[in-house]
Amino acid sequence: MTTATQRAPIETAIRAALTENLQPVHLEVINESYMHNVPKGAETHFKVMIVSEKFNDLSQIKRHRLVNAVVKEKLAGDFVHALSIEAKTPKQWDVDYVVEPSPNCRGGFAFTQNQRQYLTPHILQTFRRT
Repeated sequence: MTTATQRAPIETAIRAALTENLQPVHLEVINESYMHNVPKGAETHFKVMIVSEKFNDLSQIKRHRLVNAVVKEKLAGDFVHALSIEAKTPKQWDVDYVVEPSPNCRGGFAFTQNQRQYLTPHILQTFRRT
């Protein structure tokens, strides 16, 4: 039997850490990895929409730092390439708000032949599609 944790362990860990530490009144963790030049099923690009009382009296940058710290501690070495954060207080949140999808990837690691000549074999191996 496949559980959500087995299918998406990083997404599940992010959701659990934010729920446990920030007690959100609303939380969305969206895996946008499929929009990027990564292997199928990757968990590398996320968008988080979180509404929490813990953000009261915190600037936007402090909210983002708090979310990043919680996620970093929980993942402890698992790699997340991108984490987009929308962090609001309950007073700022509109229940009808819809999280906008991120723009499509513009290629990322899809190097042109001209660019490849300047890259070492190690770098090319790191970014090779699987």
